[in-house]
Amino acid sequence: MADTSLPARSVLAPTTGEAVVGLLGAAVVSIAVNALIALVAGTFIPEGTERMGLALAEYAPATVIGILLGTLGWYLVRRFAANPRKLLRVLVPAVVVVSWIPDLGILAGGASIVNSIALILMHVVVAAAAVPTLARVLPLGAK
Repeated sequence: MADTSLPARSVLAPTTGEAVVGLLGAAVVSIAVNALIALVAGTFIPEGTERMGLALAEYAPATVIGILLGTLGWYLVRRFAANPRKLLRVLVPAVVVVSWIPDLGILAGGASIVNSIALILMHVVVAAAAVPTLARVLPLGAK
């Protein structure tokens, strides 16, 4: 008798709705954790020192933009790279490190080290939320 059961859900491609919900979830988690980072950092930044990028109105849109740009990059690598998994193992950490340049730039411009480290941590948080989500909603396959 032939097996007429449906394949396991994990082998089916996620729907657009599942992808959107996953990415929204990554954004919400990132923003929540980044809010905690900003709150904690704010307690260590001396009064009267300018706080750069630590207001919700600054990091929330940047978080969403980061996730959207990461999704675009993931999609393009997935679509065009001969070995997307291998390329992403190098590209993701490299992009995260490059994203620290403005954070180190504000340090050079006079911001506190706590401010700069908080922003660096925020970039790591966004990547840590986005990468597993993207692996689930835009799977790389068995390549």
